[in-house]
Amino acid sequence: MGAALEQTEGDWWVPAIGQSGRPLYLEIADAIAEDRRQGRLKGLERLPPQRWLAQRLGLNFSTISRAYGEAQRRGLIDSHVGQGSFVRPAGAEAAEAHTAPGDLSMNLPPEPSDPALLERMRQSFVQLGWNADPRSLLRYGDFAGRIEDRKAGALWLAPRLPKLDPSDILITAGAQPALLAILSVLAKQGDAICCDMLTYPGLRALAAHLGIRLYGLPSDDEGPDPSSLSYACREISPKAIYLNPTLHNPTTRTISARRRMQLAEIARTHLVPILEDDAYGALPYEAPTPFAAIAPDITFHVSGLAKCLGGGLRLAYVTAPSSAWLSRLTASTRATSLMASPIAAALTSQWIIDGLATDIIQAIREESQARQTIAAAILPRNGFFAHDQGFHLWLPLPQPWNRADFLASLRSKGIGVMGSDAFIAQGSTAPEAVRLCLGGSISREMLAATLLSIATTLAQPPGMMPAVI
Repeated sequence: MGAALEQTEGDWWVPAIGQSGRPLYLEIADAIAEDRRQGRLKGLERLPPQRWLAQRLGLNFSTISRAYGEAQRRGLIDSHVGQGSFVRPAGAEAAEAHTAPGDLSMNLPPEPSDPALLERMRQSFVQLGWNADPRSLLRYGDFAGRIEDRKAGALWLAPRLPKLDPSDILITAGAQPALLAILSVLAKQGDAICCDMLTYPGLRALAAHLGIRLYGLPSDDEGPDPSSLSYACREISPKAIYLNPTLHNPTTRTISARRRMQLAEIARTHLVPILEDDAYGALPYEAPTPFAAIAPDITFHVSGLAKCLGGGLRLAYVTAPSSAWLSRLTASTRATSLMASPIAAALTSQWIIDGLATDIIQAIREESQARQTIAAAILPRNGFFAHDQGFHLWLPLPQPWNRADFLASLRSKGIGVMGSDAFIAQGSTAPEAVRLCLGGSISREMLAATLLSIATTLAQPPGMMPAVI
């Protein structure tokens, strides 16, 4: 669960008052404004509880309440029932005035902003022409990918899949074409695939396109329920089990090492292949061993780069249980997307070999962690699920909110989030919850302003205006 930033009484801000002759509630609001301007109050810093500050200053509670209300009216702070009051980041009000509210519906990593890193990325495009004959990148080649690019792919996967031979890798034009190829060779119209009850919307789209049924498995904190998978394997004979095991989209859950072993054993017993969509596997500093290392004999592993380097980098590295299966996948991708772009593959290989890809993903981890800290300070304490190195969060809605009313309310403010209906497997019931993406091109300031609006919406019943605290 996400947790708000903690402060002790010794950390609380105390204003200097009684010097201007103005009403004390205005002096306190003025002190908030000045200390915020001077940096003595930081953006998202929690202000002391009103009763505590009244006792500390020897004032009536109503004076402090009026002061906080005045500061909120000026756009200096935000207050929410049950959460307290905290300082708005400098520039948040300007962002609200001049920029459309943020769209938090598309799950993309935050874009790098470090000037030195951006310059290295720019230079990599120039260096690409130095390191290869540009004409060679405009030709058809090996439909599985050039051998030098597959070697780079093996290097990229080595921390999670060590000792992988480059010849065992297929390079595709992103994870979605890879999933299409795997599903096409494993199942036919009318067949069933097991997955989480809450699953990747792209899988739902592919299943609908191919006429495949999705059988949703209930989950707990460790992952999909093993007994439910055993039942499904016996009763419906699924053609595969699809798993998004690390930083699951949308719930952010990571399947535990113990549960991975249990699921792999059940799948192997019933001869059911595992389709491991490891879109976020490279993001955490530490993650359990992938299914492709636990059960390589039954696992199709897809490692896309869109969620760990950038959405525009349409490339994925794919492994299969055998060379025969890899050949079938290569033929399937050739029939649909032909091959991955040699230009994109060569650029990615260069980034991997010279260490730029590692530095980009580290920058994404650090920025994601900063954004999760912002979310933890603004959204209800223990009210959502998140991971420090992830850039999305799962927000169950408190009563009396339901997802339809909540989404409509946010849309009226120009804010986009993804409702749970987008993730539900066929026949499952959608929970009252939404997914928020903290990445993409949105700035920290605009993200904070958007999250403040979402928190304000959460704190009031549907159709009501927020009370000034």
